[in-house]
Amino acid sequence: MALEREARGFLPAAGRAPLALYDLGIALAMRERTFRGRLIDQVLDGDPAPQVLDIGCGTGTLAIALAARGAQVRAVDPDERALSRARTKRGAQAVRWLRGDVRELPAEPAQVDRVVFSLVLHHLDDALKAVALAHTRRVLRPGGRVHIADWTTPGDPLMRFAFMGLQLIDGRTGTASLARGELAGMLTSAGFADIVEHDRLRTPFGRLALLQASVCTIPALSAPLPMDRAR
Repeated sequence: MALEREARGFLPAAGRAPLALYDLGIALAMRERTFRGRLIDQVLDGDPAPQVLDIGCGTGTLAIALAARGAQVRAVDPDERALSRARTKRGAQAVRWLRGDVRELPAEPAQVDRVVFSLVLHHLDDALKAVALAHTRRVLRPGGRVHIADWTTPGDPLMRFAFMGLQLIDGRTGTASLARGELAGMLTSAGFADIVEHDRLRTPFGRLALLQASVCTIPALSAPLPMDRAR
């Protein structure tokens, strides 16, 4: 199943690892309380009750935490198993859970205040990353922001070695460009500006970056939707 999904351009929440291990692995190995707490603060900065689209929500931990802080959250994932697990968690009733993927986001143009990708983009090949970011820009309001938590350049030998372990789990298809530091360029190409990297955290799987970007309001710099070659 994982290899079939990889052929379509993405991997599910746990990559090639069993889904039952995902929550435990994130909690134990990813400094979850630190990075999710900082990410939530960044999403809510400037708006205590934004309309949020959590893309690739997986088992729902972040979506539920955002809703508990006052955000109006729609959480989207292509994996029904992950959504089923999410719906059983405390606080899940405050979130609208939707099955879907980055090709067809459940929002009209310019209707969302924040879009969040938490440990998602590295599951997409580069063509599908471009599609995801272009659709994200389309659904965000003027002045809206995208918030991303994902891998970045390892920076030192220890982090490069750690990142090799991550690539054994999730493959090189989606991770290589992030390790080369290409995410900012992807955001610019998709029509985003004011790219800010808030944090870099060392983890057992490499360096995790938290960054945000705003919708570019200059029409000449707006990017058209790329053709989806990943279907």
